[in-house]
Parts: sequence; structure tokens; C-alpha cells
Amino acid sequence: MQHESPTPEDLATVADQLGRVPRGVLAIAYRTPDGQPAVLKTAPKLDDGTPFPTLYYLTDPRLTAEASRLEVAQVMKWMESRLNEDSDSGEALRKDYLAAHEHYLAKRNAIEDLGTDFSGGGMPERVKCLHVLIAYALAEGPGRVRFGDEAVALAAEHGNLRGAAIPADWPTLEDLGITLDEAGEGLA
Repeated sequence: MQHESPTPEDLATVADQLGRVPRGVLAIAYRTPDGQPAVLKTAPKLDDGTPFPTLYYLTDPRLTAEASRLEVAQVMKWMESRLNEDSDSGEALRKDYLAAHEHYLAKRNAIEDLGTDFSGGGMPERVKCLHVLIAYALAEGPGRVRFGDEAVALAAEHGNLRGAAIPADWPTLEDLGITLDEAGEGLA
């Protein structure tokens, strides 16, 4: 995915989205189909030296609100139960999640190594933040992190965000072989 240098207008939009001045912004990692900056690529350390291990930071209020709704619906618990399954599909998810974790660390460490193996979203053993997974998936594009792909598809359908905040061609729930019913409480 092509990451863009932020313009002053982008930074003003992000400040409005966040309700504060954004910190450590290196690039706009994802822009919505309707043109809004939605995911920031951030520096591993802020200007004051504070570690900031979140490489991709979700800012678009439509996406952050939907990520929160999905979290309340227990989507993370559903994902984590699948991650821990003693089955071929569980093993495949663990391998995918570990590869996504390692890729995230490599990308962040290429900017500045924090000397830690913490990436984000609970990777590689837990699923604890859909905001991080959605940001990561949108910044990197489909196919990098399965749970991110699923979270974006869930947000697209549940939040009716396809074509506005999420690309129209993002893999669908059907493409991914999942449904709203199985993903979380009260989503369908």
C-alpha cells in the first residue's frame, strides 16, 4: 500500500478526528474512499522520546466507533477462541497471526527499534484490540493479517461502511467464510 506524507490539511483533519494534535505522524497509511485520512503511520518514539509502539493508528471516527461496537459484541473473544482451537484451522490462524506480528515488528523496527517484541492488538497470542487490527489491515491491504481482514469486513457490513470508510473491493464476509451471526453477540 502507498503511504502518503501528511499535508497540513490532513493533520488538521486528524486533529479534529482525535480532538487533539496528532503526535509522531510519519505518513497517512490509509485514506478512505471518500478521501479522509483514517490510519496514521506513527513513529516508534514520540518527539519527547516516549515509546509509542503502535505503528498504525486508527483515526477515522466511523471506523473507531465501529471497532468499539465490534469489541462490545465480543468479536475479540470469538477470534481468540478460534486462535486457540486445537485444529488445522486454529494452527493456520496461529501461523498467520505470528507472521503478521513478525511483519509488524520488522516494519516498526526498520524505523526505530524499541528493543521489545511487543507489536499490537495482542499479537501473536491474544486478540485484544480491533482498532489496531483494523488499522493494520487497512494500512497493509488485504491478506497481511487474517483477523484484521475479518474485522474490516465485519465493520464494512455491520457498520455499512463499504465504499465510504472501507474500500468497496475489500473481501466480504462471504469471501472470508464468516458471518455476522457467528462473529459476535447481536451483530446480525
